[in-house]
Amino acid sequence: MRRLLTVFAAGVPLAAAVYLPTASAETKDAFAATPPSACSAPSVKAPAGTEVESVTAVSREGGTIAGTGVLGGSVSGVPAHCEVTVTLTHPGDNDHAKVRTWLPVTGWNGRFQGLGGAAYLAGDNNVGLGTAVKSGYAAVSTDAGVGDALDTSWALNSEGRVDTALLENFASRSQHEAAVVGKEVVDAVYGKRPAYSYFTGCSTGGRQGYMEAQRHPDDYDGILADAPAVNWDEFEVATLWPQVVMNNEKTYPSQCEFTAFTNAAVKACDSLDGVKDGLVNDPSRCDFDPRRLIGTKVLCQGKELTITAADATVVRKIWDGPRTTSGKKLWYGVPVGADIWALAAHTDPDADGNVVGSPFPVPAAWLQLWVAKDPSLDLSKITYSRFTQLFKQSQAEYDKVIGTDDPDLSGFRNSGGKLLTWHGEADQYIPTQGTVQYRQKVERELGGTKKVDDFYRLFLAPGTNHCGLNGLDGSADGLAALTAWVEHGKAPRTLPATLVDDQGQNVSRDLCSYPQVSRYKGHGDPAVASSFKCVFPSRH
Repeated sequence: MRRLLTVFAAGVPLAAAVYLPTASAETKDAFAATPPSACSAPSVKAPAGTEVESVTAVSREGGTIAGTGVLGGSVSGVPAHCEVTVTLTHPGDNDHAKVRTWLPVTGWNGRFQGLGGAAYLAGDNNVGLGTAVKSGYAAVSTDAGVGDALDTSWALNSEGRVDTALLENFASRSQHEAAVVGKEVVDAVYGKRPAYSYFTGCSTGGRQGYMEAQRHPDDYDGILADAPAVNWDEFEVATLWPQVVMNNEKTYPSQCEFTAFTNAAVKACDSLDGVKDGLVNDPSRCDFDPRRLIGTKVLCQGKELTITAADATVVRKIWDGPRTTSGKKLWYGVPVGADIWALAAHTDPDADGNVVGSPFPVPAAWLQLWVAKDPSLDLSKITYSRFTQLFKQSQAEYDKVIGTDDPDLSGFRNSGGKLLTWHGEADQYIPTQGTVQYRQKVERELGGTKKVDDFYRLFLAPGTNHCGLNGLDGSADGLAALTAWVEHGKAPRTLPATLVDDQGQNVSRDLCSYPQVSRYKGHGDPAVASSFKCVFPSRH
């Protein structure tokens, strides 16, 4: 199995933070815009419930912009721009949320773009802002008054209680306030409001996009929300399940063995779309039984390992997802074809054979700080029954705060908004089926597939990792599709994409609008999109 082509910084993939929409650079002159006469601090009216603490403006020369924090990255060719920073506070909450708006000095395309965050980073780390400005947008981002991607120092106050104000900032209100302030700044600097407003984000940013559609349907005309971290209160706990399984089964398959299981499943289910092309088109239909590998020899770092029944049990439970001790399903597991090691990492056995799990830090922090309110909670000691209790506690306490799974999008539909999402089917961090389930809930709420397709479309990307179509595991220009839909009424029937197969080769594929799936026509080059067609999946 090919490894995830991401840059890891303390456990967080670069793709989760650096969202690089590429559309609209060719349409910079679509709207006549007067360049700002000067980069000076405008007068800003405080959004409802806030006070403005300060407003500053700084002229930036542009050039190559380096990303801040653990996520890093860079973008070159950024034009000169004016950076306006508005610091907001909510009276009584002792918070200080910075809203930064970047405005190109020349070539503004008349559009506005809000940018989401990654992990516990509420907004952009400069790379997305630079990319947006480079494409002609005025762009806004907020830090919500919290920290970097893995900074959770704000979770609990001095009394050991959850800081509910900062959690509310991170979960919902700061993104809305950024939209309000950002558009006000654009109006003040350019003398006119944006002709169109868009939001872009992946992972945490994807969740923020859905939150905007659900709670503030008039903020944006179009929302591109990919690999969205909706169902936060459920999947964040569920992604610790691989560690819980290994600790309770006292079995820790090596990374090589996990890879062997994944490769075998991909090989077994590859042809479900009519051709062997190194991509599993619909992992939810893959019924590969990991017990088929019992007794198989795996060469790992010069050592020959034999896959055991215990190894197969661990993998079966990880794929299946968390369940109660009585067998009731709680959430979805790691998708077949995804990198199991991402959530099931652990140390090599020491001289005494002891192994220590290495939980992914984002769900680990969620469980310790927000759910258990105990930073010293030993995650390795969580039993199956204790896991169920923590899972249900997270649901009960946080669904309404950060669950972001309200299916009533009627306000967004009625405002004329368009919502577009792609999600990799080999997403190792956020189970794809959670996004599918949400889409199904919206269909039940709002009258079925065709009515929902009028304003909300979902595209699933075979063989694609978390946020992978942002250039790390393929590519797709979702923003181009979204702007065509919003501004010209051209609803995307497919989303052209470049995918990467199991041999690391690029293939072109038109992603199908859910619930349709891609099917080989029976002839033609499997690496070319024209050899496939979109069909409704067969019942099984």
